[in-house]
Amino acid sequence: MSYIRPLTRALYVPAVLFLGACCCNKSVVKPTPKAAPAPAPAPVVAPMSDIFFDFDRSIITPSSQDQLRKNADWMAANSGKNVTLEGHCDERGTSEYNMALGERRAQAAKESMMSFGVDNARMSTISFGEEKPFDSGHDEAAWAKNRRVHFVEK
Repeated sequence: MSYIRPLTRALYVPAVLFLGACCCNKSVVKPTPKAAPAPAPAPVVAPMSDIFFDFDRSIITPSSQDQLRKNADWMAANSGKNVTLEGHCDERGTSEYNMALGERRAQAAKESMMSFGVDNARMSTISFGEEKPFDSGHDEAAWAKNRRVHFVEK
């Protein structure tokens, strides 16, 4: 039985340590799980912007096409909103001609927006011709700003 005594001593040390750990009044700090990363914010779609035209034209330019796509994205993100597309011209030409040109510009923009999936019922057009200039100057820089379709949220 001499072998039992060393074995018993060898078991005392772990048993005492175990009991000491169980009877300890210290609280055990559990590591807190890392918080999940915050979800990415929804992309912000900028409000609609005007598109511009070349002199005496109602053809949508490539840069205007890009802007119309952004405007269509805005319409998709704001499904409860309707818009009026206002056709404008510079001061050159007769009032009658500019009213018709403004209407063609607004219609061209509307058709392009429809090609991007915007419902026809959410858009209306109007022409102001040369009656509501953005820039009242009488030079090419002012005229270029006035040859536009302006988008007005309803």
